[in-house]
Amino acid sequence: MAEYRVGVLGATGAVGQKFIHLLRNHPWFKVTALGASERSAGKTYREAANWVESTEMPDDIANLVVSACTPDEMDVDFVFSGLDSGVATDIEASFASAGIPVISNARNYRQHETVPLMVAEVNPDHLALIKHQTFDPNGKGFIVTNPNCVCIPLVMALKPITDAYGIKEVILTSMQAVSGAGYPGVPSLDILGNILPYISGEEDKIGLEPLKLMGKLEDNKVIPADIPIHATAARVPVIDGHLLSVTANLKEKPGDIEEVRDHVRKWDSPLADLDLPSAPAKPVRLYEDFRYPQPRHQSLAENGMQVGMGRLRNASVMDIAFTALGHNTIRGAAGCSILNAELLHAKGYFS
Repeated sequence: MAEYRVGVLGATGAVGQKFIHLLRNHPWFKVTALGASERSAGKTYREAANWVESTEMPDDIANLVVSACTPDEMDVDFVFSGLDSGVATDIEASFASAGIPVISNARNYRQHETVPLMVAEVNPDHLALIKHQTFDPNGKGFIVTNPNCVCIPLVMALKPITDAYGIKEVILTSMQAVSGAGYPGVPSLDILGNILPYISGEEDKIGLEPLKLMGKLEDNKVIPADIPIHATAARVPVIDGHLLSVTANLKEKPGDIEEVRDHVRKWDSPLADLDLPSAPAKPVRLYEDFRYPQPRHQSLAENGMQVGMGRLRNASVMDIAFTALGHNTIRGAAGCSILNAELLHAKGYFS
């Protein structure tokens, strides 16, 4: 059984903590190094981190000494990055240049032409971009990113429909949980009994990132999908789970809505034969009861890695409408990165 020594960059932040939580019993990846800011370096993790996860801090992690986020201080096989975008560019490049692969949740390299923007079940072929990266002349170090926490459930829900009919255009509203704002997040007087109808910078990412994810790999580059996406992003008083309301026009018209539902029900994961520890057996579940999915009840389905889909119906203005739910800090962040790393191992990218 493979076992890799893994580092976590930005280990004291909310995403870094989620990485540690999800990796605590991982059969392949063992956290052996933690990187954070200079004010945390030299302290034990217990001293440095304000632990906000619902489970107790693992004892073996609590006693690790936090280092600065530099490759010469972290003896690891690869790193997960939960870094803030304000510092991620140079730090991630320094690790990749030193021959240490970086599996990143940060946005900084998502649109880099040779960096895969990955959702493992949607575009696994985009990993081929890695061989064209120039961070490390020896080819061992590279960067792989995952997208915004709304884009992941969006493209996963659209994937079975795209495969069957193609997508012409999309309008969506995302109702986003407060945990997506990090810690301490949104002030209570702003969000309790209220909805914030705008999240700065979010709608631009939702409109851009799915185009690369659903694009085609041609001549060693990704040709973005030609799909106009109009997004509205709102913050709602829910702890975990982003719920999307999506309306779409299709390139090819289905016979009826039951035909579309059947394509979603029968869509199989392209990862099914790889036995990846974090991969959900059923990545997208269509709920027949129109009351579901709901963040409180379904966001943790399949350990938070399944996307729930519901209310798939004919639309009055466009072709179809549906809701989609994804756990924003698991499937939409750290869990997506971990699954990407498992796929990288399965495909032989970790030498």
